[in-house]
Amino acid sequence: MREGQVDAVHVTIAYHENFRETVLNVEQWNRWFEQFPHLIFHGKWASDIDRAKQTNRTAIFFGFQNPSPIEDDIGLIEVWHTLGARFMQLTYNNQSLLATGCYESTDAGITRMGKQVIKEMNRVGLVIDMSHSGDKSTIEAADISERPIAITHANPYDWMPALRNKRHEVISAVIDNGGMIGFSLYPHHLKGKSDCSLKEFCLMVANTAEKYGINHIGLGSDLCQDQPDSIVEWMRVGRWSKEMDYGEGTADAPGFPPMPVWFNDNRDFNNIENGLTEIGMSSDDISAFMGGNWYRFYADNFTPLNAGD
Repeated sequence: MREGQVDAVHVTIAYHENFRETVLNVEQWNRWFEQFPHLIFHGKWASDIDRAKQTNRTAIFFGFQNPSPIEDDIGLIEVWHTLGARFMQLTYNNQSLLATGCYESTDAGITRMGKQVIKEMNRVGLVIDMSHSGDKSTIEAADISERPIAITHANPYDWMPALRNKRHEVISAVIDNGGMIGFSLYPHHLKGKSDCSLKEFCLMVANTAEKYGINHIGLGSDLCQDQPDSIVEWMRVGRWSKEMDYGEGTADAPGFPPMPVWFNDNRDFNNIENGLTEIGMSSDDISAFMGGNWYRFYADNFTPLNAGD
């Protein structure tokens, strides 16, 4: 990450873990912060990105891809914000206590508990993430929430049809309410998958910016590397099934697909910046897309409501 000049990363610390299991993941990260203070530290506020840049380190921001760390206790939302969590998905592919995942055949939308959780997340400054959620649930979350929400890692469905990519009406609902969408580099979300070209990806970025405006889009790489298949299985299945659910487009490949040649790892973010330059995007728009928009979003949405009162 330092070689790639990555100053901030939103890291998943829970997929299906309950409260105590997620605390163990926090303990592991705390140990890494202790062991590698010259490389990483726990980020909690937008100002930590400035500190990371000034000290040549990477700020690690915690997020959940599932609401499982709050179990069925709304009071744990504030506890987790105090512990440094800044993003929480309301669903991870399946139906949850809060909303419907994108793999379910019927999307019932935001549940009764979900409405209360959204209100509490707004209050404490925990960002609502709908990356793995169904269309109806995502639109309702964007409309119900009093603060902007995020789709941290997905692409436009019109560009690449995939269950996890987002249709026009979904993107519009999120952006019209001030939210952010981070474009994914996970091959099953890309046109041509692992063979997607840099130019194709960059043209998608430019076309989306032209359609919705540059101020609400950024990168959401969904990058996962050096993980054994056992970890991949936990991500996809957890404890909810006895059978392996490989996920969309992965029935014959239990692991992760190869990354595009132009984005092998964290050192390759500059390739995207160069690609956007080559297709004619302005330097200001590139700067906004490569991090400026997320910085502003962090600054506006990580603090509790009325924090200055």
